[in-house]
Amino acid sequence: MNAFLNALGGKLAERWLALLAVPGLIYLMTAAVAVTLGRRHWHDAGRLRARLDALSGAPGAHSPGTVVLAALAVLAGAAATGAAVQAVGTWLEKAWLTAPRGPITTWLTRRRLRRWQAADSAYRTALVAAGRATIAGADDADRLTGEAERLHAARDRVALAAPRHPFWTGDRVTAPERRVWRAYRLDLAAAWPHLWLLAPDGARAELTAARAAFTSAARLLAWSAAYLALGAWWWPAAVIGLLTAVTAVGRGRDAAESFADLTEALADLHTKPLAETLGIPCESGLTREVGAALTRALSKGGE
Repeated sequence: MNAFLNALGGKLAERWLALLAVPGLIYLMTAAVAVTLGRRHWHDAGRLRARLDALSGAPGAHSPGTVVLAALAVLAGAAATGAAVQAVGTWLEKAWLTAPRGPITTWLTRRRLRRWQAADSAYRTALVAAGRATIAGADDADRLTGEAERLHAARDRVALAAPRHPFWTGDRVTAPERRVWRAYRLDLAAAWPHLWLLAPDGARAELTAARAAFTSAARLLAWSAAYLALGAWWWPAAVIGLLTAVTAVGRGRDAAESFADLTEALADLHTKPLAETLGIPCESGLTREVGAALTRALSKGGE
């Protein structure tokens, strides 16, 4: 038990340093540089060196007690800053997935829906033209088929289904639920806890890692907002924040896509074992009839 508690304490300390203390300390150092240099002297290393010399020459700098108290205060400030940014990251993560309704989010959702509908209409028109050309044996059948494939990819870049969220990540993460329902008439939300219990450890580990990567990207986006705020005093901090934001958004999209793909794959691979476990006949594979029976069973007969 002592060994377990020591290991647990070590992991908690390591996590505290990685998530709160170290990023917060770097941010506080950047903030100190921003306040010292300001906008007019943003590149004046001599001004920063003079400030450091003045601090090191202060009487309190030679007092061990003062140094210890200052170090503790800095660590506490770094941890508090990290905790605050982490809280903002949690809010951003929820906003990425299910942004609260409001005039701006409604406008963004409708805008994305119009883009998707236009792309879907163009794809369907091109698909019909390619089909007719293929049946007729026209010379440009291959070109029209390639055009239809390109338009299909363009539509999917907006969303895999008609958008219901203001951000791409929200639609991407919820797309498996809608696609599984269309394909099998299976309520994935009701089936998910059962599918999770049936999934092997490797599949669950992959899903957990993808979810953790999404959370990490949201936290990184929160840090980018903090650095952008420092740009009001020192413009290089705004550049750091902008680059961090671009990185965070890219990582968030990749993590959301990975999580959604893994979710849909788990549903495709383990719905049949779930049906067999519940005693629902599934000899011919997963069909809409099997999915509907599973939905009724898992919803305890409800609609």
